[in-house]
Amino acid sequence: MEMPQASIHFRQSQYCRLLAVILIAFNHDSGGRGGVEAWMYNYSTVPMRNWDSARLWCREHFTDMLAIQNQEEISFLNQLLPFNPQYYWMGIRRLEGVWTWVGTRARLSREAENWADGEPNNLGVGQDCVEIYIKRGEDTAKWNDDNCRKRKGTVCYTASCSTQSCSIHGVCVETIGNYTCLCTAGFLGPRCEAAVACEPVEDPEQGSVVCDHAYGTFRFNSTCQFSCSRGYQLAGEPLLTCQASGNWDNPAPKCQVHQCLTLNSAPSGGSMNCSNPIALNSYNSTCEVSCDEGFELKGPEKIQCDHTGLWTDNVPNCTVVRCPILSSPPLGNMSCVHPLASFSFTSTCSFSCEEGYSLTGDHTLTCLPAGQWTNHTPACEVVQCDALKVPHRASMNCLDPVKPFSYGSACRFTCDEGFLLSGSNTTHCSSQGNWSQQLPVCQVVRCPILSSPPLGNMSCVHPLASFSFNSTCSFSCEEGYSLTGDHTLTCLPAGQWTNHTPACEVVQCDALKVPHRASMNCLDPVKPFSYGSACRFTCDEGFLLSGSNTTHCSSQGNWSQQLPVCQVRPCDTLTVPPHGSSSCSHPHGPFSFGSHCVFSCEEGFQLNGTAQTECSSLGMWTSDVPPCQARPCPLLATPPHHGWRNCSHPYSSFSYRSRCQFGCDEGFLLQGAPSINCNTSGLWSEKAPLCEAVRCEALSTLPPPLSGNCTHPLGNFSLGSECLLSCGEGYSLNGRAGLSCTSRGLWSHPVPTCSAEEAPSGRRMLVYVAAGAGGAVAGILLLVAAALLVKRLTGKTGQPNMNSSSFEERENPAFQPDD
Repeated sequence: MEMPQASIHFRQSQYCRLLAVILIAFNHDSGGRGGVEAWMYNYSTVPMRNWDSARLWCREHFTDMLAIQNQEEISFLNQLLPFNPQYYWMGIRRLEGVWTWVGTRARLSREAENWADGEPNNLGVGQDCVEIYIKRGEDTAKWNDDNCRKRKGTVCYTASCSTQSCSIHGVCVETIGNYTCLCTAGFLGPRCEAAVACEPVEDPEQGSVVCDHAYGTFRFNSTCQFSCSRGYQLAGEPLLTCQASGNWDNPAPKCQVHQCLTLNSAPSGGSMNCSNPIALNSYNSTCEVSCDEGFELKGPEKIQCDHTGLWTDNVPNCTVVRCPILSSPPLGNMSCVHPLASFSFTSTCSFSCEEGYSLTGDHTLTCLPAGQWTNHTPACEVVQCDALKVPHRASMNCLDPVKPFSYGSACRFTCDEGFLLSGSNTTHCSSQGNWSQQLPVCQVVRCPILSSPPLGNMSCVHPLASFSFNSTCSFSCEEGYSLTGDHTLTCLPAGQWTNHTPACEVVQCDALKVPHRASMNCLDPVKPFSYGSACRFTCDEGFLLSGSNTTHCSSQGNWSQQLPVCQVRPCDTLTVPPHGSSSCSHPHGPFSFGSHCVFSCEEGFQLNGTAQTECSSLGMWTSDVPPCQARPCPLLATPPHHGWRNCSHPYSSFSYRSRCQFGCDEGFLLQGAPSINCNTSGLWSEKAPLCEAVRCEALSTLPPPLSGNCTHPLGNFSLGSECLLSCGEGYSLNGRAGLSCTSRGLWSHPVPTCSAEEAPSGRRMLVYVAAGAGGAVAGILLLVAAALLVKRLTGKTGQPNMNSSSFEERENPAFQPDD
């Protein structure tokens, strides 16, 4: 591009208006390398055509446009750079809507912003570039967004970083008078040349590890791959990586033996013997199975846990030996018990015949270990009874379904006229080979022998024979009993009495019902609620008996007393406490035994006592009615330091609906709510306020040469604070040296300023020498450089050359580096 009318060489034409502002500092790094490195600012007041041409000029002759480090740097530039009506472009531009430092492509943080009041306002079109106001009447040293096509001066810098300053693992960062290397994660050292080290790793037991080291043994980004021996598996992450923190990303894994599933107990009918050379049910464990007598093995005799953690086969089974299947014999039954399996070893079968048949052979067969039964299946044959003879004075008629006089045969007997059969008129051959009845006999007719009923009397007459045809009997009962049935019985020709023997039954009273809320205990010598019965009554807890507590049943069937009544026991009637309410339940009646009351208070009040009470069985309440008291709030103190408090308490001190107002003395401000209330929850609506002294505008660090000393009796820059200000050597104070903060929050006088005293004739050059070990040498070098610069400007005559350079308008700024 076309160069502006400016140059970096002092010997060029009189239109050169370039001043190099140089800051030199000595630097000794940890490697012992010595030398001088400089951070240099350059600027030109000659207007560039636009922001882009200004940056191109900076990048062609120096490093880049102005990149400000801190507020001290901004203040120093504002003091020493000359005023330029068009001001100066600096290295900040809006890229994709974001303000960015163009040299580093870093976003402008909010903490680093130095915008003038109301800026950036983006008025007009294309205000994407930033200028700095130097020595402006308002907003001096502040930034402003402006159109990038405008003509302005520019400020450049020359960097001290080089490609050799840091290793490839670090980034060189400019500092005032020096640089520093910011290491990438995982590296350290002055030049970021050393990788971070992690603890060495070793082969795990029953395993191995193979490592790959990118930057040195067990250092940053080293990786280690773990594996295990046959029959073992890795517990943990197989791959570890050394992190930038000097720690492995995971703990070192371990090798654990492969586990097989736990085997169940030995198979039914057998036993199992296992060996575990390493661990229970793990790699190389073996188990052998053998079967008991009567069982045979199905499967391998031996299984093993392999290297994958699986058994080589399932646990074999011991199956029971089986015998031939049996069936029941004809006209017979079979019942079998199979402890192990159907028709197998130890199975037993019992045989029986149908009714009327007998078994020929063994009644029980057992399955032997060899798979054979103890005998053949038995058979069933019909049962035979003895032959019968016809009784005297009788006739017999028989039916034989199988064989004569065998199981199932039946015979019927009848007597001659005038005789009665004594015995059964029929008999049959039973399944046991016996006749069901003995042979009958034909005898004269008789009636059953009678006896007097219990608790009664009998009187009989026998005209023919004892208790025979025409015999009569009369009956009566003892006191308290009544006769049920005929009073007289007669024996009939058929050998039967005209009726059953009567009975004497106890006299019965009406059944009693237990009174409500009572219990009844009765003594019944004969029957419940009968002659001689006596009953006693008691009431349930909480109830009182009204009437006689006993009664008994008389011989006439009447109770001696009426049933009593149980009445509930009452308690005193309760009243609701002020500001409260109650909820009561009365299972037996209002305010009586069992009544239960729960009390509660209105919002803002709380119970002082037990919330529940109950009417006991003694007619007393378990607790008194509790009062409702206003819910208390924490006690408040008067605001400390020049404050006052005024409170009202409608119920009690510092309780529900209490209200407190606060205020402060003159010169103090209330911090918090002016009034607070005690709410229904027993909490104040706000925190109690405080009285803080009125504050004046804080006096920030004063730019040199102005300095001061302040005292703050009530807090920093508050009521009563006093500051005494002064100027450095070579400057005079403009304004009052002493300031005090008043009760209105204003300083008693404006903050003074410092103006330079009239300097001796000649040109001024201000040099700030670097502090530190090389300060004295640096100062000497700067004085020599300044003398040479003056000589070149004044020429051989020793007089200032005012035409070749406007030196009166320039100053030589330097920034004091940090120690």
